[in-house]
Amino acid sequence: MSLGAHLIEFRKRLLIAAAGLLVGMIVAFIITDPVMVFLTTPISVLDSAEAQLMVTTVTGSFDLIMRMAMSIGLIISAPVWLWQAWAFVMPGLTRREIRYTVGFLAAAIPLFFAGAVTAVLLAPNVIRVMSSLLPEGTINYFEAKQYYDFILKFVLAIGVGFVIPVFLVALNIAGVLTGRAILKGWRAAVLVATLFAAITTPAMDAFSMLLLAGVLVVLYFAAALLTVVLDKIKSRRDPLRLTEPLT
Repeated sequence: MSLGAHLIEFRKRLLIAAAGLLVGMIVAFIITDPVMVFLTTPISVLDSAEAQLMVTTVTGSFDLIMRMAMSIGLIISAPVWLWQAWAFVMPGLTRREIRYTVGFLAAAIPLFFAGAVTAVLLAPNVIRVMSSLLPEGTINYFEAKQYYDFILKFVLAIGVGFVIPVFLVALNIAGVLTGRAILKGWRAAVLVATLFAAITTPAMDAFSMLLLAGVLVVLYFAAALLTVVLDKIKSRRDPLRLTEPLT
């Protein structure tokens, strides 16, 4: 295809993806209320006399609903815009690259949602620890927009953290890193996992930090062992293919 044909194809895919996003936002606008109630459940660990959500501006409620509709619509329409992106780049990929991409997505998507579920389970404990810093009898007034932004970013951060091991396997398949090199870097991986958990959870919430760090370390070692097995399979097929591990 010429450059002009590529641009026309890109515009077509972009318009379809935008239409899918618009439909997703309309559906999301309808179901925003139950989603907002669900995201508010972490506050349920506190007594209603200890914590309340509030809106500080006249248009705050409308702005919050539109932001939530945009976020939820993006998730709902993900099959549409992901397929359009895939359909645009697929003709330029080899059959082997297509197979690897499908395998990557098949592993990354469940891991991301596993991370999101973990974040939802940890959120009540995080809210409880952060709210316990104030003196007894003090009421926590959570600004609604900031609260929902915190929950969404918290879920997104941990979800992405769960997907990192898949990137390590992808780098191994691409020949950038060997399994031995990944396994050799376990000390740095443990440190990074601990720092990531410490940043995403409150400093006083040691339980949530250790739990999250432990899960990330287990995923790292699972990815490292998988890459070692893949390297052995590669070496049997082509003994000269694997050289010294990258460091």
